Amino acid sequence: MSIRKKTLASKPASTKFVLGRERFALISAVEGIKPTAAMKKRVAEFDRLGLSPAERRREIINVYRKG
Repeated sequence: MSIRKKTLASKPASTKFVLGRERFALISAVEGIKPTAAMKKRVAEFDRLGLSPAERRREIINVYRKG
């Protein structure tokens, strides 16, 4: 009887994975989350302005900030 060796995953567990906008929308739809018209408009504006990911996050935080 042969002994099986354990193989390691090809990528370490700490590897980051980035979802594209279309894939994220599909996952959100399965979970019942639908973007509002305001959200869609905001994303279109971010694209038009060419904002970086950090700038997009800052703008989204400002929209939902309380106080």
